[in-house]
Amino acid sequence: MKKAEAKAPGEALPASELITEKIAGLADWRGATLARMRKLIHQADAEVVEEWKWMGTPVWSHDGIICTGESYKSAVKLTFAKGASLKDPAGLFNASLDGNMRRAIDIHEGEEVDAAAFEALIREAVAFNGASRQAKAKPAKPAKPAKPAKKTNA
Repeated sequence: MKKAEAKAPGEALPASELITEKIAGLADWRGATLARMRKLIHQADAEVVEEWKWMGTPVWSHDGIICTGESYKSAVKLTFAKGASLKDPAGLFNASLDGNMRRAIDIHEGEEVDAAAFEALIREAVAFNGASRQAKAKPAKPAKPAKPAKKTNA
């Protein structure tokens, strides 16, 4: 994570600082849980980009959104944007299982998420995003050879 530069008064804080503030504002188990999951995300992908979207939602991206981190009264929810396309051999996804795209992990007070399995899921999401990005960047079709000019009888 890159260190942020000081901002002038009135300028928005960098996303990483806003996420840190959000975690600090959750002065209970939810803050500790979100902080732990954030650390695991960074351990799994050193090039992850932190973003702040949708009026206060932490987002982790690499070639597209990996997941969002939301806090509710009874759960911390990590929603994977393309979770339905990811392999989840450890069965971490336990919410939003009916959708065509997203899958989520709801973590309740006192629950622990398997760190190794979670990091593997993050790496799977990064690989999926990278493959999707490469598929979209199709190579240009080779140019057709020029047809020889017709001879004219003049």
